[in-house]
Amino acid sequence: MTNDDLIQQAAAILRSAHNLAVLTGAGVSRESGVPTFRDSQEGLWAKFDPEELATPAAFKRNPKLVWDWYEYRRSQLRQARPNPGHMALAQLEAYFPVVLIITQNVDDLHEQAGSTHVIHLHGNIARNKCFANCQGDPTLIDLAQIADDRDDGPPKCPHCGAYIRPDVVWFHEMLPADAIQDARAAAQRCDVMLVVGTSGLVQPAASLPQTARQRGAKIIEVNPSDTAITPLADIKLTGPSGVILPQLVEALSTDE
Repeated sequence: MTNDDLIQQAAAILRSAHNLAVLTGAGVSRESGVPTFRDSQEGLWAKFDPEELATPAAFKRNPKLVWDWYEYRRSQLRQARPNPGHMALAQLEAYFPVVLIITQNVDDLHEQAGSTHVIHLHGNIARNKCFANCQGDPTLIDLAQIADDRDDGPPKCPHCGAYIRPDVVWFHEMLPADAIQDARAAAQRCDVMLVVGTSGLVQPAASLPQTARQRGAKIIEVNPSDTAITPLADIKLTGPSGVILPQLVEALSTDE
């Protein structure tokens, strides 16, 4: 069966859905030129172990090093723009009351594309918070409201004086409790889950399609390669999300 036939079948499944959830992984952002954590470790950063750049202990030990690393990563992200896959997912909101996107990516490209309901399992690198979470977890801080010299390292929390850190999940940290709770609830109540650009190897995100399938949901996978999700999928659409998802939206709109 051709991909065109499979896209038509996937569109028919979506057309009958009442509750859609979407799980996205690194492959979606990679198509916008966003390097993964390890891909970003080039040049002077290549000599560092992740344990030196992305753990609470590393931040306590050398806050400037960790802050500079994340400023470097942010500089890479500032050049990235939503790709056609991001845009297609945002366009799905025209067909469903709510399109809930559960993402393993720390960028905000889904939001830039126009998606309005996004759960960040691993945090959002565009945001910052107090390291001590002095006003609750998380205590988000708007750096635009703080006068500081970024060359000196991370700025200080205006509430308690602790260092400010990126609002991302580091190694040895738990995922945000509200994010994983909301993601599991979405997997339990959806009747279709789109799984896009993820290997299905990183827990707990990898368990969400299994949860959805056990509750009777249809699984549509979009990925250039076969993954751990492929055996669960009712339909596997092979190819980059930036190519496949616009075709899927077009099929959905053409035959509605």
